[in-house]
Amino acid sequence: MGAYKYLAELWRKKQSDVMRFLLRVRAWEYRHLPAVHRASRPTRPDKARRLGYKAKQGFVIYRVRVRRGGRKRPVSKGIQYGKPKHQGITQLKFARNKRSVAEERAGRKCGNLRVLNSYWVNQDSVYKYYEVIMVDPSHKAIRRDPRVNWICKPVMKHRERRGLTSAGRKGRGLHRKGHGSRKLRPSIRAVWKKHNTLSVRRYR
Repeated sequence: MGAYKYLAELWRKKQSDVMRFLLRVRAWEYRHLPAVHRASRPTRPDKARRLGYKAKQGFVIYRVRVRRGGRKRPVSKGIQYGKPKHQGITQLKFARNKRSVAEERAGRKCGNLRVLNSYWVNQDSVYKYYEVIMVDPSHKAIRRDPRVNWICKPVMKHRERRGLTSAGRKGRGLHRKGHGSRKLRPSIRAVWKKHNTLSVRRYR
């Protein structure tokens, strides 16, 4: 086995004494850092490489802290002036997953970089911590690399805000294939619109 295989095996056994100690110490460190900050190198090099990271110019790692838990409806004194259906205040869940939120926050912080992918690194009782792989589309090392210069295209601006990254696609249900996924492509709204639009051939 290569070194990355051993690393992956370590991260697979998160309940082992070594990993429990490491994660606890790192969580303490991350808590004292800003919510979005640059990491000098990936905490999980094996995972980062599998998701497209290369240790070369133009690739950047940002670590993001996202508060855990559901979403409370932001209304004054818990009063929602509407029908009973919409009167729930607690026990509501945000539509997108935490990893997608972390990617969006990193993308907002660094408007000149493109979000490639992200992965989980740690969590405690209050926060989840993710590392986001970001790419500089104006760097020559990226623009000249045929394997990664697809991200330099203008259409790839802010992929994370349009649900095009892996975490965003998962939130849209696009990781499913085959049976049960017919109403998800190209999107739930597009399928609904197609089924609810009357299309009649014009009389000629």
